[in-house]
Formats: sequence, structure tokens, C-alpha cells
Amino acid sequence: METLARILESILRTAAGWPDWIGSAAALLGALFFSLLLHALLFRVLQRWVNTDSGMAGSSLRHARRPTRLAFVLAAMVITVPRLDLPWRLQDGLGHMLLILLIVLIGWTAILLTRHLSDRVIRRQRMDIDDNLAARKLVTQFRVLRRTATILLTIFTVAAVLLTFETVQEYGVSLFASAGAAGLILGLAARPVLANLIAGIQIAITQPIRLEDVVIVDGEWGWVEEIFATYVVVRIWDWRRMVVPLSYFIEQPFQNWTRESASIIGAVYWHLDYTVPVEELRAKLEQIARDSPHWDGNVINLQVTDTDKDTIALRGLMSARTSPQAWDLRCEVREKLITWIQAEHPEALPRLRGELRPAMSGQTPG
Repeated sequence: METLARILESILRTAAGWPDWIGSAAALLGALFFSLLLHALLFRVLQRWVNTDSGMAGSSLRHARRPTRLAFVLAAMVITVPRLDLPWRLQDGLGHMLLILLIVLIGWTAILLTRHLSDRVIRRQRMDIDDNLAARKLVTQFRVLRRTATILLTIFTVAAVLLTFETVQEYGVSLFASAGAAGLILGLAARPVLANLIAGIQIAITQPIRLEDVVIVDGEWGWVEEIFATYVVVRIWDWRRMVVPLSYFIEQPFQNWTRESASIIGAVYWHLDYTVPVEELRAKLEQIARDSPHWDGNVINLQVTDTDKDTIALRGLMSARTSPQAWDLRCEVREKLITWIQAEHPEALPRLRGELRPAMSGQTPG
């Protein structure tokens, strides 16, 4: 800063013989140019020391480049403007601009710090393993809270900038003085946004859903792909995307298949003839499950759950580590058992029975 001040003094002495506005403009432009040059040289040196492609130090340096450039410009103007012989109106306008830049710099720095700290925590979590429940909890919390904090910081920064204008201040005072219908209208207009923001905070704390949770929403089965500040993206099994407001998961019922664990029990149903050998079928089901890579070794069962005049209903239960594996296991069991029944016990397949009665003797057709 001392070097910058000395250079500015020499620039001011050189421009002393020029017209006032030319000298002041040249001094201000020279200070801005020098601040940008100094910033570029400083980051060139830092990039030689730090690998900007990876690591937290490189990430911090990349994120800090633009805000520090604004800080250098702001510092140059703070040092230069008081030393310039400017008209009162122009100097007041530049002072107002400095105040706005300072507010923007503070808000911008707060947003970048929030993102940097949350990214640092998120990168330590392992999401590529089967048992990633704890990681999904933490990542969901930090992502949702980070986006909510970014929106709130942006709103506060914009509001602080607007309040530096006297007209906005007078309008705000008159709005508070006439609060009533205007306040009611603004409240109703902002209700959806505020409801989703509050729902985002609730989801981050209570976590009815997390990233990569398997959910059924409005009859659609899929995974929670991303949670934004006001809506959730659900990736449907056929690659479609369902966009759902955050408030839906607070106000409406839905199914979460991975709330506590990714393990789940799947069911397969058959309707077979009364002649089916249930014990052999149960033994074959257990053999198929043991040979399958999708079975987790916990639950395997076969029960007769219902009967009617033609068939009996059997239900096979089997568990898997994840819902996609449970789906594959159900399809595998269903296919292999049908093939086995067709080959070994074809008489057990569903069929309709009829009864033939002989004609009564002594009766002749009329």
C-alpha cells in the first residue's frame, strides 16, 4: 500500500499542470490500472506456488481471484479519491460508489466463504460406497443450507445496496407507515418463495429426504438426484426427471425406501394350481436366492397367502442390499421359478377344470 501511495503522489505531481478534470481522471485511471496490474502479478506468483487444478488451496485461490480484484480496485479508489481535487457532487458520487462496492465485496466474500467451507466438508464424504447413509446425511445438510445461505446473503446484500439511496429509504419509510394492504400483498406474493426456503431449512435439519434416497412421489419411483433451494429433482428409473417443490416433502405423504438403510425386502407373487408341491417350490426358491449375487443373505421365505376356487396364491419374500438389486433379484426369481415349474411340474400351472356328467338312463329326447 505504501508503494501504491508513493506512485499516486508522483502521478498527482505530474498531472498538476493539466486541467483539473483531466488530471483527476488520469490519476484515477492510473490508480485503477496499477491496482489491476498489481493484482494480476500477485496471482501470477501465487499460481506458480499453488496447484490450482486440485486441492483446497487451489480451489481457494480460484474462488478468491475475482473478489480480491474488486478489493484491489476498491483500495485504489479509497487511496486516490481523497487526494483528488474534485467537485463536491462528483466526490460525493464516487464516495457513494465506494460504499456500494464495499457492501458488494462483503456480501460476495461471505458467499464465497460459505461455498468454500461447505465444499471442503462435502469433498471428504464418500458417496461411491454402498453404505453411504452418513455421507448422504451430511452432504444433504450442507448443500441445502449452503444454497439457502447464498439466497439470504444475496437478498441482504441487494437490500443493503438499495438502502444507500435516499429515495429507497424514503420509500421504505412510507411503506412501513402505510403497512396494511401493501404488506398483505407483498406477503401473499412472496409466500411460495418463503415457504420453499423454510421447507429447505426443515429438510436440512430433519432430513425426510437425502441425496440418492429412493422415493416414490406421486406414483413415480426414482432417486433424489439434487436438492436445490426451492425444488427437488427426482431421477425416475427410465431417466426422466421430476421437479417437485421443496414444500411438497413437508406437506404431502411420500415413500422413502432408504430412510434408515438401503436394504429392502422384495416380493414375488404366483397363482398356481392346487397340485403345486409347495415344499419343493420353497426349496427351489432358497436355492435360487443362494446362487444369486443380488441376495444379501438375510430374508428368504415362501408362503401361501390366499386361495380361490381355481388357484392358490404364493408369495416369495427376499431381501437385497439396495432397491435396484431387489428389483433384479425379484425378476431373476420370477423367471427361474416359472422355468422350473414348466419343466418339472407343468400340471401345477393355472388351469380350468370341467366336469362331464353322463346322461341319465331312461330319458329320451322330446
